[in-house]
Amino acid sequence: MRIAVVREIEAGEPRVAATPDTVKKLKALGADVAIESGAGVKSGVLDADYEAMGATIVASAADAVKDADVVLKVRRPTEAELAAYKKGALVIAIMDPYGNEAALAALAKAGVTAFAMELMPRITRAQGMDVLSSQANLAGYRAVIDAAGEFGRAFPMMMTAAGTVPATRVFVMGVGVAGLQAIATARRLGAIVTATDVRPATKEQVESLGAKFLAVEDEEFKNAQTAGGYAKEMSKEYQAKQAALVAEHIKKQDVVITTALIPGRPAPKLISADMVKSMKAGSVIVDLAVERGGNVEGAVAGTVADVNGVKIVGYLNVPGRLAASASSLYAKNLYNFLDILVDKKTKALAVNWDDDIVKATALTKDGAVVHPNFQPKTAASAPQPKPAPEPASAPPPPPVAMAAPAPAPVAAPKPAPTPEPTAQPVPPIETVAPPVPAPTASPTPTSEPTVPPGPKTEPTA
Repeated sequence: MRIAVVREIEAGEPRVAATPDTVKKLKALGADVAIESGAGVKSGVLDADYEAMGATIVASAADAVKDADVVLKVRRPTEAELAAYKKGALVIAIMDPYGNEAALAALAKAGVTAFAMELMPRITRAQGMDVLSSQANLAGYRAVIDAAGEFGRAFPMMMTAAGTVPATRVFVMGVGVAGLQAIATARRLGAIVTATDVRPATKEQVESLGAKFLAVEDEEFKNAQTAGGYAKEMSKEYQAKQAALVAEHIKKQDVVITTALIPGRPAPKLISADMVKSMKAGSVIVDLAVERGGNVEGAVAGTVADVNGVKIVGYLNVPGRLAASASSLYAKNLYNFLDILVDKKTKALAVNWDDDIVKATALTKDGAVVHPNFQPKTAASAPQPKPAPEPASAPPPPPVAMAAPAPAPVAAPKPAPTPEPTAQPVPPIETVAPPVPAPTASPTPTSEPTVPPGPKTEPTA
């Protein structure tokens, strides 16, 4: 079994898919590991470090992937990269499949078996493979550090002979893995922290970290979460009350950090231009969802925008701003995943296609896209012609929230079955299910996540 690790070619991606520690473990699985020269330099790993653990350093990516049975990457390979891959090779990376049908088709056409690490299911056995949690944890930490760097004042309260420096007020919107780590980090720096989320179960997690939870806590809010952990759609009245509460709260904040993402959809807008204008000059907003359109009106991807004296931080690839730590955690995620694909006796690949983890992450196989969420549209799934309009004398049907397919004609009338409830759970605003943290330690994933992942993708990773 030959495993290849190549240097990432995407601009602004300093992470690498293997570390000396994981190379040692891959060798123990019986693999020959080939690494492109310089692949780990941006993450602080030298070629000599890999060689010391038994890896072979090769001059180019083409040399690394030649005859490779497995290719480990951070980002999805381009068509040019795929041209050098062996047909049937396993390609494991953060694939960003949502809205990238052409890229998935290219993977299928290349004949590789592609696995998307960000589609890892929320089950206990897969916790060590969960790249969204490992990378979001670092993103939440870095968001606070970036905010402190842009903010012109100290975070903790300081009492000096010259006077008292008040503590910075930090507001975190979205309490998933990134949000919880942001809360914990801001508290360590001495800030006064508040946080909000659409799920009532997160209130206890926020308070356990020493922060205050902000929400309109009426009866509707208390029942806003299903037994499965999904957020229910709130009424327009509740949404208006919550928006008014948040708008009034933001006026008094020094730093706001937003983390809201919905898998496969643009990031929801949480902060309007009017809210930004209401903040004091010198305040800072960090938008961790800027790669998906952003939670903040006025955020500019890849830079720090200044709107009436308020800085809106929109850095891309925030986990990559901690390249060494991010690479270390990501490489371990990859090793843990690859470990279940290898037969320990024969030291050869033995993919169990009935494994829940394999089925959840496999994108392409044997020249086709196999994941049910990303199947190409066929004639059968194309929209059907609209039925003929009712006669003018017939009353119009009542409006409905979602269009339902027209019923097929039947030979004889049958009693109408009792309709099932049509309300669908609305996925929570974060792509990562939050763990239950301890008050004095950084939050880590738990065995029973609060929120199932839904049909998700890309990391903020």
